Amino acid sequence: MRVGAARSAAARWVAEHAGTDPGFRGAYFSGSTVGLPDDAELSPSSDVDIVVVRAEDSPPAKPGKLRFRGALLEISHLSWAELSSADDVLSSYHLAGSFRRDTIIADPPGRLRTLHADVSRRFAEPAWVRRRCEDARHRVESRLAAFDPSAPFHEQVTGWLFPTGVTTHVLLVAALRNPTVRLRYVAARDVLAVYGHKRLYPELLELLGCARLSAHVVRHHLDELADTFDATARVARTPFFFSSDIAAQARPIAIDGSRFLIDRGDHRESVFWIVATFARCHTILAADAPELHAALAPAFRALVADLGITSTDDLLRRAEDVGRFLPRLWRTAEAILDKSVGRPTL
Repeated sequence: MRVGAARSAAARWVAEHAGTDPGFRGAYFSGSTVGLPDDAELSPSSDVDIVVVRAEDSPPAKPGKLRFRGALLEISHLSWAELSSADDVLSSYHLAGSFRRDTIIADPPGRLRTLHADVSRRFAEPAWVRRRCEDARHRVESRLAAFDPSAPFHEQVTGWLFPTGVTTHVLLVAALRNPTVRLRYVAARDVLAVYGHKRLYPELLELLGCARLSAHVVRHHLDELADTFDATARVARTPFFFSSDIAAQARPIAIDGSRFLIDRGDHRESVFWIVATFARCHTILAADAPELHAALAPAFRALVADLGITSTDDLLRRAEDVGRFLPRLWRTAEAILDKSVGRPTL
């Protein structure tokens, strides 16, 4: 499917399923398709992210992933209050990128277009880029500080993994790149190569624990994940914010997308999302199928053991490693920022 056709399907979904709701205030595109031309081919392992803006301060749970007119859509909700100030959006590394270009699908009050005009004009100003980098760094620090050693082990892994992965976002934001989710390590590697800091990349992989993993080992863990994923999708009942990521319609992303990365030589770059998906499966299984959770846990434990993690103490030490790495990461981000704001967007 072409990106343009997927966008048309997305716009139709918004008109038919979101636009008639009294709380609807608008919608816009987000994520990896932002900036792609309409005639680009949309990968089978990609979805189209749509943010539906709602009037409520606490919007209802997001619909998540769904198929509509042949396109795989990812629907999220956002309170209008979070978009009330252009300065706030410019300071937010996960919001600003969507308003750098005209991504607006629907805007009944006209306020989203006003926001886009202001944010796009100031997006690449050094002060705002630095503030977004600080926002990403703060997320690393605050989420590692919130690590809960009393949580179940799979939740501990999640509590370490995601802030560790945000180290890549600090670099991507400095380079004016999209802070992508599943492909963050591929994107960070490219940025470090472009800006002359390739030697930092192995350190990012070491923090994750996958720097020395072979493609054979990663492929084995993906096969194990596929079994766990399919079993989880069959029994899942309890709603989680990521539930639609562990469902049949998400399999092309979680499993096939990871296999594509491995096959093309980016096996280490696939590890982040493999671990994230594995841990999320076990969060669901622990709630909905405890016996299955126990039966499938050894495969998950084997994966994280290959990352050098077998206990809570290991996770705490790895979190400390990330903290010690942050000053070096920040110096690199500042060096990239100094160059990125003075050159055309890559």
